[in-house]
Amino acid sequence: MQVDIGEVSSTVRAVDSDALLTPSVLERIVAAVSKAIKSGDMRERRASEERAITGGVSAERDSE
Repeated sequence: MQVDIGEVSSTVRAVDSDALLTPSVLERIVAAVSKAIKSGDMRERRASEERAITGGVSAERDSE
């Protein structure tokens, strides 16, 4: 089936790209980035603790 379109009209609106970042959208982005950074920091801390050489559980308990 062949369709022939003789004429098309449309409306194009120019949008300022800065206007797309409303305060609420920007807050959500900042919250997501902050959460990811904290998660990465916690993961790195746990990995560092796992790599640390200790004198065992009793030595760690005594140092507290």
